[in-house]
Amino acid sequence: MTATGLRPPLALTMGEPAGIGGEIALKAWATASAAGADGADGAVPPFVLLDDPARLEALASRLGLPVPVKAVGSAAEAAAVFGTALPVLPQPLAAPVTPGRPDPANGAAVIASIDRAVDLVRRGEASAVVTNPIQKSALYAAGFRHPGHTEYLAHLAGLADEPVMMLAAQDLRVVPVTIHVSVRDAVNLVTREAILHAGRVTAAALVRDFGIARPRLAVAALNPHAGEGGAMGREEIDIIAPAVADLRAEGIDAVGPRPADTLFHAAARGGYDAALCMYHDQALIPLKTIDFDTGVNITLGLPFVRTSPDHGTALDIAGTGRAGASSLIAALKTAEAMADRRRA
Repeated sequence: MTATGLRPPLALTMGEPAGIGGEIALKAWATASAAGADGADGAVPPFVLLDDPARLEALASRLGLPVPVKAVGSAAEAAAVFGTALPVLPQPLAAPVTPGRPDPANGAAVIASIDRAVDLVRRGEASAVVTNPIQKSALYAAGFRHPGHTEYLAHLAGLADEPVMMLAAQDLRVVPVTIHVSVRDAVNLVTREAILHAGRVTAAALVRDFGIARPRLAVAALNPHAGEGGAMGREEIDIIAPAVADLRAEGIDAVGPRPADTLFHAAARGGYDAALCMYHDQALIPLKTIDFDTGVNITLGLPFVRTSPDHGTALDIAGTGRAGASSLIAALKTAEAMADRRRA
């Protein structure tokens, strides 16, 4: 609890200023205000945005969004004012923002927003980190040396192992064993050890963060028809099946390798709590097909809760008022539910 006696708010980062992060944050607060944000089930939980208040005020005015923006000095103050205004911990930008045109000059502010959010959670002043989408090319031009959000957060947390990414929507949770690499490279990175690591971290997170006492994992094959007994590749025989056997020997309820083309229909989804997939699109195509609007990106294995909307910066529609906040709202709700379980 904060000094005011209220539950600590979520810490929401600015993301790419030239993208849709500011717009969806404004719309998320407007949704919370319309519904009555009191932390009740189904309500948008209170959050504090780490961003430039002047930029947000100008954006709200340009888009015709009746969202009052209030600069605050602490997360505790944010929790107290959330019911009447969007609380913003000021994070000044170095250069003016043109929607759709990222400026590397603002990269330091984007990174500082992430750093501050993590620090707030570590100090108990915020309950979880929720990240707006970043534009990696702009950050790389500003000197950012990490592949993306997930890897940078693992660096901040001091993790020795590779981070594990989960995508969740409706009744499907997927975990890609390999993430942001080419399909050619992904095949070589599908190893027994990588599958074991993803399975262990996923099973532990399903218990701790999702309240599933005995998680069930389905492990996807890499090749069509699960390799057809070796006729279409031996990865299932030499790598994936042994990894599944190892997981089962450790007491984790895992099955596979299962052909990916029959793993994601409605009846199949009822047989597991998360699916381990061998590469990025094998995981994300079914999830985004089932629920494109409210998918949530979750980083597993961190000492703090982190979620994000499952979409990018949408530079093509930034500043037009067309961005939807559904995925961000789902990320906020998921983060609060996970934080509540950890507190319990």
